[in-house]
Amino acid sequence: MDQTIIIGADHAGFCLKENIKSFLEESGWVVSDIGTDSEASVDYPDFGAVVAKSVASGLFSRGILVCGSGVGMAIVANKFPGIRAAVCLDTETARLSRLHNDANVLIFAGRKTDPETARKIAEVWLETPFEGGRHQGRLDKIRALESGRDGFGP
Repeated sequence: MDQTIIIGADHAGFCLKENIKSFLEESGWVVSDIGTDSEASVDYPDFGAVVAKSVASGLFSRGILVCGSGVGMAIVANKFPGIRAAVCLDTETARLSRLHNDANVLIFAGRKTDPETARKIAEVWLETPFEGGRHQGRLDKIRALESGRDGFGP
């Protein structure tokens, strides 16, 4: 598996991002940190878009984002075709997001997730492969929706 990953956060996710970054580096990952670099107020779409574009373009195979609730970053990241961003508050959700959904962006809620839990979630998420099989057909339907070839609705 590629051992490079891109990570970003807004001001509410800064402290957790720094903790996760340290964990990743200790685990042998090469981390590209696109910011933010403090708890000074910033706009989460600026950071979410950079990570999502970098993963969608293939520059990185996976990314991690952190904001206060995780919701804002998920909304931003999932605007980009090919991105399957999942807010994970526990290891089971992280496992299933990879196993069934092939999530390629992990999102943390900085105000809801303690550093030790975040490290466990990241570890599970990074180690869990996509199961494929019946789940691949579902991802194919998502790709069709993204490209306008969905066959649903008008």
